[in-house]
Amino acid sequence: MKESVHLTRFAIVGTLNYLITMLVIWLMMNHFSFEGDYIVANITAYLIAQTHNFIWSKYWIFPSDTHQHSLWQQIALFCTAFGIAYGTQLLLVILLVEIMGFHEFTAQFLGIIIYGAVNFIANKRITFR
Repeated sequence: MKESVHLTRFAIVGTLNYLITMLVIWLMMNHFSFEGDYIVANITAYLIAQTHNFIWSKYWIFPSDTHQHSLWQQIALFCTAFGIAYGTQLLLVILLVEIMGFHEFTAQFLGIIIYGAVNFIANKRITFR
């Protein structure tokens, strides 16, 4: 499959993940009394979006009958890629909020961009090769 197809599909699923993530963050921060705890809202939202992300990544973004890894290995590698991407974005969000004074919701938005880039590269090169 061409790289442009992977990127297009990743962008579509990424947009859906973005909407899921931001909706959960918004709901938690505005309707479920997590106003001052943006980190809990962030963690919860990313964990919910990752289930959605794995299914679409495995069967639509990077489909293959000849993956080098079993399903359980892919799940483990996907979780590792998620951990790397998530850790990177969370550090950025904390830096933006705590040190640079960004609004919490704006920092979440910027963090998701970094997350998407790191996540795509890690899953393309490691999980679903």
